[in-house]
Amino acid sequence: MKNKVLKNSLAIALAATMVVGCGSTAPAETGAEPKTETQTQTATSTESTDSATAAEASKYQTTYGSKQFDNVTITVELFDRSNAPDGSTITDNKWTKYVNEQMNKVGINVEFVPVPRWDEVTKMQAMVASQTAPDLTLTYTYAYAEDYYNQGGTWNLSEFIDGADQALNMKKYLGSDVIDIGRNESGELYGIVAKRATTAKSNFFIRKDWLDKLGLEIPTNPDELYTALDKMVHENPDGMTGVSGAIIWNGWNLKQVFSKIAGDPLKVNVCGGGEDVIQDYYDPGMYDYYQFLNKLYNGGILHQEYYNLAEDDFKSEIVTGNLGFCEYSVNGNVDVLRGSLLKTLKENVSDADFVSIPQFKNINDGQVYSAAYGAGGLIAFCPKTASEEVVEACMTYLDWMCTEDGGFVLYHGFEGEHYDMVDGVPVVKDAEYNAQDKDWIRTDLFIVGNQGYFETVDDFNKCTSKEAPGYEDYVIQNYEYALAGTLNHDASYTSPSTADLITDLNIAKDDYQVKMITCAPEEFDQMYNEYMDELKSVGIDTIISEREEHYNN
Repeated sequence: MKNKVLKNSLAIALAATMVVGCGSTAPAETGAEPKTETQTQTATSTESTDSATAAEASKYQTTYGSKQFDNVTITVELFDRSNAPDGSTITDNKWTKYVNEQMNKVGINVEFVPVPRWDEVTKMQAMVASQTAPDLTLTYTYAYAEDYYNQGGTWNLSEFIDGADQALNMKKYLGSDVIDIGRNESGELYGIVAKRATTAKSNFFIRKDWLDKLGLEIPTNPDELYTALDKMVHENPDGMTGVSGAIIWNGWNLKQVFSKIAGDPLKVNVCGGGEDVIQDYYDPGMYDYYQFLNKLYNGGILHQEYYNLAEDDFKSEIVTGNLGFCEYSVNGNVDVLRGSLLKTLKENVSDADFVSIPQFKNINDGQVYSAAYGAGGLIAFCPKTASEEVVEACMTYLDWMCTEDGGFVLYHGFEGEHYDMVDGVPVVKDAEYNAQDKDWIRTDLFIVGNQGYFETVDDFNKCTSKEAPGYEDYVIQNYEYALAGTLNHDASYTSPSTADLITDLNIAKDDYQVKMITCAPEEFDQMYNEYMDELKSVGIDTIISEREEHYNN
């Protein structure tokens, strides 16, 4: 199996030798300016005379400015969305140069390793197994990061972070609750988790202009949605043929509509580990969810080759005016990062309107539940192929990102050029300029915060609405709908067996999801039962038992 091959390759990678790093100097205050070599030597000398009363400094100094490194180079993974503007590349642009200008002040050079965004898991697995992973490697799947640590393949970051004088900017910005997500049950820190600016996760989007022309109200349940989409496809008001009625790019909120456990917080936590396959098995309501998708598919409403679509293909269906409905990431219709899809759609079809609609009530208890992210985003970890000093420099780099000169600038740009500060919130000056100059790379460079550098959710909402001029109301509505009702957050706990089993479980999931959705209606029960049996044979009950024990205690 794929997982076994990965394990064998990783075992070879763990034989890498470790290089011993250099010494460290005394820490600076949080947010202090980087010291020159002379200043550092003077500070060290001064502090040594008072060593009898001063607390001993930590071995590793990771607060930005507390140590002058000696031209240390670190490699950092950078998600590549193939969207660099003319004159720039993903690794050579205004913002990668800014990073190095700032890090060079403390003797650190940053080399970026581009990884295709939508192949990041496969690429990460290959790089770790072949000992070529960057010093800072990224993933959204905590189970993989923890598995590598458990096998001895990555650094315990506790000794670089937990000291009273270490990573002070990081501790202030992320907070202990977010940092602790990256710890195992023994308290060892296997990765640094990014803080989410908002936990809003998903929206339903629909062609409102087609609804209006068909004389239909906004659908409020799955049956009304089916009726509306059926008419959009088979009685298209613009006379179009070959329309794609629906693409469920992610089914997070739609699953909440069919879930039979959504109102039970304990069961939500048991199946809410960030892996869809766990909910597929544990939540009996997923039978109804997949049967509904099967109905859409066999009715010619769900895109007939949805399983082969890349994200750019999916977006193309939207902007060309060929898609009636989708579930997509929150604010996906007007988000500049995702290409300002509605704006492009209107350029192609002037009277088109693609809007978010309220979350449907659960079909079992009549309540509204919305899927929501947990407090943490991606996780960054350091393979053992990095030396001690390189890891120390990596943590210093992340600490710098938690400062205003670091993450705030990377995300918001420079005052006067990219934004004006209004009531303490950066308000965009020219959204089109920003989109070309910085927005295309900002979220992928800023790896300690998902959705941006913000102190509060309110600040995030105010700022984000200003980034889509003319569509401010869309943004506000999107986030309002995404946070409606009871929020069922992704749980951060990873059970011990998840790392060993998840690859094989996901292989089964990818196979049977397509079979269940595309089979003839009379074959659905057989496919669903085969899927459940396959997950059981792989060992998913072990994960369920571990998660139940964890959340029951």
